Amino acid sequence: MSTAAIQLRTAIPGPRSRALARALRASESRNVTFVSPHTPIFWERAFGSAVVDVDGNQFIDLTAAFGVAAVGHAHPRVVEAITRQAAQLPHGMGDVYPTAVKVALMERLIQLTGLGKVVLCGGGSEAVEVALKTALLATRKPRVLAFEGAYHGLTLGALRVAGIAKFRAPFAALVEEPLLLPFDCDTTEVERALAHDSTIGAVIVEPLQGRGGERVPHPDFLRGLRAVTRRHGVLLICDEIYTGFGRTGALFASLESGAEPDLLCVGKALAGGFPIAACVGSNAVMEAWPLSTGEALHTSTYLGNPMACAAALATLEVVASEDLPARARALGDVIAARLEPLRGLTHVRDVRGRGAMWGVEVDAPARAVAATEEALRRGVIVLPSGARGEVVSITPPLIIDRADLDAALTVLCDVLRGHAA
Repeated sequence: MSTAAIQLRTAIPGPRSRALARALRASESRNVTFVSPHTPIFWERAFGSAVVDVDGNQFIDLTAAFGVAAVGHAHPRVVEAITRQAAQLPHGMGDVYPTAVKVALMERLIQLTGLGKVVLCGGGSEAVEVALKTALLATRKPRVLAFEGAYHGLTLGALRVAGIAKFRAPFAALVEEPLLLPFDCDTTEVERALAHDSTIGAVIVEPLQGRGGERVPHPDFLRGLRAVTRRHGVLLICDEIYTGFGRTGALFASLESGAEPDLLCVGKALAGGFPIAACVGSNAVMEAWPLSTGEALHTSTYLGNPMACAAALATLEVVASEDLPARARALGDVIAARLEPLRGLTHVRDVRGRGAMWGVEVDAPARAVAATEEALRRGVIVLPSGARGEVVSITPPLIIDRADLDAALTVLCDVLRGHAA
């Protein structure tokens, strides 16, 4: 059943969005939200693949809100789980007096990943930082090999492995220069790097790069990376914060590729819109953390928040019961067929993707930005990605109706061809 439709009542942004933008400018740090005559709209409510702004305009969301709404916005089972848990116990004392729902979520993550121990986190950057801490404790080696174009979050610890220089450069005085190789390089380059530098304890990689521009590696890349790291006694950290829980057509892209990681970072789609993430690791590696004697070396006030855990368990039930990885594969076939004709355009450099994670690379960042703004004006939400912002990213909710997807792709392809409204 279709849950979204393009229904525009006012100019984009409408008068209420413009008024809120002025208030935002007066109250929020100027670095956070980009404000221009064309953006932002202010979201008021969302359901399925539909977003409604404060002016009553209804859009089709091809971003799943940064990949978070894989099961759709406001999925009834997730909403019900949060509501029930909020009425019973909205907050616990995570590492002191935990809750049963926290244990249930960790057991479910272990079952799904085949790994052994879990650290729950508030967001993806923290999950990455837990993985980096774990790698140091397990190997006693401080350096981590990462890849150009990688996006692992923007907190200081995560910036140690940032592959996009513009995010790291302003904080270079606080963050060491990362050791980077080209993404999807020949793994002999990784082998040489590990053989040359005995201080490297881990390699961190995204199975497909998300913020880096929906970059898809060679099918043998991850498997080769796993083999090389094993030969050198180096840990493999797979960042599946974006790709996890069905996005690429598999529950986890790394496991499908035959590259079982030592540490797996997950988040975004984990809880259907409620903030939670996790670092899941093998028993052998996670045993590097010392036994708690009353003070945890890594914790937070909201560790294992009961509402977040309940939302995550409900989301994982939806992913399984509705077989969303299979749904993503079917969506991928549709998206690929619709985008393929764009390859013939002189300003399109590449069309690539897997499952429900696609990118159209154009010849300039300005063109990608203009395309996202024009698509928004016509009722479709997409975002630019890529190290320079040169890619139009397409990551819809995995439950999107075929008619809604077709309508949104028609608009987007029309925009990318440069046709006027």
